[in-house]
Amino acid sequence: MPGHGREDAPSPCCRPSSPTFTGFNPIPESTNRSRFAFWTDRSAWRKAASNTFNCLVGCMIGDLGVIIYMQAYHPHAPMALTMGLAMTGGLITSILFEASLLRWKESFPWRRAFTTAFSMSFLSMLGMEAVANATDFMLTGGRVPLSDPFYWQALALSVTAGFLAPLPYNYWQFKRHGRSCH
Repeated sequence: MPGHGREDAPSPCCRPSSPTFTGFNPIPESTNRSRFAFWTDRSAWRKAASNTFNCLVGCMIGDLGVIIYMQAYHPHAPMALTMGLAMTGGLITSILFEASLLRWKESFPWRRAFTTAFSMSFLSMLGMEAVANATDFMLTGGRVPLSDPFYWQALALSVTAGFLAPLPYNYWQFKRHGRSCH
């Protein structure tokens, strides 16, 4: 409104232009390149892939063991129960497997090996288990007999999805801490 001194005040929704603001990306280009460079360390990707594979082996031992057991001895159990037990079995065997690796490869005492395996890998294991089991369920509905070749194809796809899901997180953790737990 003219004459009320409000013309000079900036609107609350407008910001004064900033010398670093360029379009929709307020981060300087050099910072974007350094952020991208964070994700280009091949040796860190190899280490993250190795760690993720160890986790995958541990998870799949328990997960598949429970699924095979449930299909053989409790074929009419609710799918939610079977998947929940499979995920729990996978988490337990993964922690046991990774703690054993730390004990034998790194000479950790058992208590420290379990603590380290649990604290550094649990989120990765949860993601891996959730994605692998969700993929399996979407492909098979959870009721394909082990003798059906499609079961093994679906298993290969779900294990691959379970491996890929936590891989960027494991890479980020490795780069952030400069070490891994296995």
